[in-house]
Amino acid sequence: MRKSVVAIVGRPNVGKSTIFNRLVGERISIVEDTPGVTRDRIYSKAEWLNQTFNIIDTGGIEMVDEPLLNQMRQQAEIAIDEADVIIFMLNGREGITAADEEVAKLLFKSNKPVVLAINKMDNPDMHEMIYEFYALGFGQPFPISGTHGLGLGDMLDEVVNHFPSNEEDEKDDDTIYFSLIGRPNVGKSSLVNALLNENRVIVSEIEGTTRDAIDTKLRKDDQDFVIIDTAGMRKRGKVYESTEKYSVLRALRAIERSDVVLVLIDAETGIREQDKKIAGYAHEAGRAIVIVVNKWDTVDSDEKAMKDFETKIRAHFQYLDYAPIVFLSAKTKKRLHTLIPMVQLASESHAKRIQTNVLNDVIMDAIAMNPTPTLKGRRLKVLYATQVAVKPPGFVVFVNDPELMHFSYERFLENKIRDAFDFTGTPIKLFARRRQ
Repeated sequence: MRKSVVAIVGRPNVGKSTIFNRLVGERISIVEDTPGVTRDRIYSKAEWLNQTFNIIDTGGIEMVDEPLLNQMRQQAEIAIDEADVIIFMLNGREGITAADEEVAKLLFKSNKPVVLAINKMDNPDMHEMIYEFYALGFGQPFPISGTHGLGLGDMLDEVVNHFPSNEEDEKDDDTIYFSLIGRPNVGKSSLVNALLNENRVIVSEIEGTTRDAIDTKLRKDDQDFVIIDTAGMRKRGKVYESTEKYSVLRALRAIERSDVVLVLIDAETGIREQDKKIAGYAHEAGRAIVIVVNKWDTVDSDEKAMKDFETKIRAHFQYLDYAPIVFLSAKTKKRLHTLIPMVQLASESHAKRIQTNVLNDVIMDAIAMNPTPTLKGRRLKVLYATQVAVKPPGFVVFVNDPELMHFSYERFLENKIRDAFDFTGTPIKLFARRRQ
């Protein structure tokens, strides 16, 4: 189920970053009294009424023809495009300014739900000052105080009320959904075209040419797939993704909808820091992962070169030791046939269930081989284990005291479960619990 997206917009210095930090529960955005400190969009997650959503902090919108301000306005416009709901923030002490009216015009054009947040209303006596904001035409203004955290509940109630239904995101359980993520220009669209054997997606050497996240159906060997392409975008004639980090939210939204995520690496340019960050999003989301080394036709692609490259990947992506690696060329279709079977295997692993009695046989054999550790004279006792989740597989190990379960022993048990049941391509999660 995809998470809704909320963007906080407004002119500079109305308190957007302070509210953003309150909603996500930590200081992520820089907070200063100087206008223009938050220059780019900043993403995080927030929760209200048991609904988790993505939230975007933006630079202030100013309709002035200066290069930096133009960039800030462009980033705010991108955030508005991505958002399901917009929080339009104003300074209640200053009333409606000409800059606020210009922002309002921009928001009217978006046709998105807008919630008016009137900030710096630090005590109830000031609430009568909000009535002039009805003139903006967005309905009820909500008085809030970022400094003191007042009024945020009523504002968030209204925000959540505008979230779109997720009915359209319900998936067919028999269909495998997989997405392609990676730095711009690693060949995501080319790989989609190669898999489909037809040009269903625009392919270009210019970074950022895919117009939107595109769902494409594929059927192979009696199995239905849906491919989610997450390449960078152009929108309404503007370069939609000017630098790599602005593809983050699109990648996150695609990952949320995927069973399997293909992490693409460019064989020609090698592994970059951005590759590790992008792969980390899929790992943290608990998705099955296949690492795909594309453009393998452009390098010395003998067996030794492949082993050397795989060694580099394992060194850089130690947390993805469960992810298989596929080497291919989308352009020449060399080794392309190896990809779909690996996607299928990773998907099966992601949804695999293990019978409790079989699982416990493996756990007890592992303990017999490597006895449980002791801490301050007390020994860990493993009573039994059971699987409690799939996608990704999750296991609860009931013990006498969870504090006695050292990380290294937990990892040992996890590896034994992997060895016994072949969880290729998927993370698995182990939780130690005290038996009630």
